[in-house]
Amino acid sequence: MASVHRLANGVRVVCDPIPGLETTALCVVAGRGARFEDQGRSGWSHLLEHMVFKGAGDRSAMEIVEAIEAQGGQINAATGYERTSFQVRCLAGGLRLGSAVLADLVLAPRLDPHDLAREKQVVGQEIAEAADTPDDLVFEMAQAAAYGGQPLGRSILGTVESIATAAPDSLADWRRQLYDPTTLVVSAAGAVDEAELLDLAERDFGGATAPVEAACAPDAQFTGGQAVETKRLEQANLVFLLPTVGVSHPDYFVLRLFAEILGGGMASRLFQEAREKRGLAYAVDAYSETYADQGVLGVFAGCAAKDAVELAKVAAEQIAGLGGSVTAAELARAKAQIKGAMFMMRESPLARAEQTAAQLLLFDRPLPPAEIAAGIEAVSLDDLARLGADLCNSRRAAISVLGPRQATGAARAFTETMFG
Repeated sequence: MASVHRLANGVRVVCDPIPGLETTALCVVAGRGARFEDQGRSGWSHLLEHMVFKGAGDRSAMEIVEAIEAQGGQINAATGYERTSFQVRCLAGGLRLGSAVLADLVLAPRLDPHDLAREKQVVGQEIAEAADTPDDLVFEMAQAAAYGGQPLGRSILGTVESIATAAPDSLADWRRQLYDPTTLVVSAAGAVDEAELLDLAERDFGGATAPVEAACAPDAQFTGGQAVETKRLEQANLVFLLPTVGVSHPDYFVLRLFAEILGGGMASRLFQEAREKRGLAYAVDAYSETYADQGVLGVFAGCAAKDAVELAKVAAEQIAGLGGSVTAAELARAKAQIKGAMFMMRESPLARAEQTAAQLLLFDRPLPPAEIAAGIEAVSLDDLARLGADLCNSRRAAISVLGPRQATGAARAFTETMFG
């Protein structure tokens, strides 16, 4: 079981040794991300994540990666809506260097104005690439339809216009708000010694101070709507989102199992009905996306434009009919799949360190695997029926359709079939 400590300034430290490993994963996770941005700072969290790698502490951009790679390690980072994470994978014995480098990235980036100008161009290309990639763009369209005018409805990348306004001083102020030590978790798993980790955390993160003003995330409201864009593509890309519970809700595992049965694998309802029986799509799946306070059930499909309307009807029928028709065998299979994925993930030190940090930020404690497994096992057929009824009764959906004109009727077909 992972042990948790708190430094005097609020930084939490997690040590999760895994016997028999020769590598260590170290993550520094801030419990804030793009959801905390106002419209004028849209994309700044992601831009900042790029910028810290341009130079931090006494290391240049090249020296940051050279130092880690010279010891056989890897370094990376990711920005989400509710968290920002910096990670190092290293051989046993590389913890001291990894901690020093990550501390510099989070607490002492240079934010040089010339580097910032260049990095804005790089992020601009990333924004353009996402716009040119249909199966990226269709998800952003759906997100905007679900949470119109809200941080959760904006792309994590921001826009060319919003990132253009970032200056070194204003970005430095945003760094202080985003990487507030009271929201930082230093999490290590694998070949890690607890005493060494605590000494390094105190050395590298113990001096971090809280900002004068802290960023906060506004409450989000699923509004729903349709985003339809005609484009000359070989396939139609479809996303259907329905509002549901968040990760801290008691029905979280009910949602996970509902999504798994609906479209989580080759034995799922959608795969069997839409692909195997009717041949309507090569790619079709369901998923749940959960935030601290709410979430969505989603379906994605890529299909021929001529099949988009029929596929939308099938997706709606499967969602609407699933809750009251799940068999005991289907539920047992879904439980086995989710538990299998959970325990397989725990065999990766990096995934384990990230998961424990996320649990601390959400629940203020690590969740034992046995407790999670028990929560999965406790879900009943009645629970699935109740969640299914809630999805139907919401009468709200966010739908995005991207592709040939012939596919545009899919949005109306889904809504009419789902809600009548």
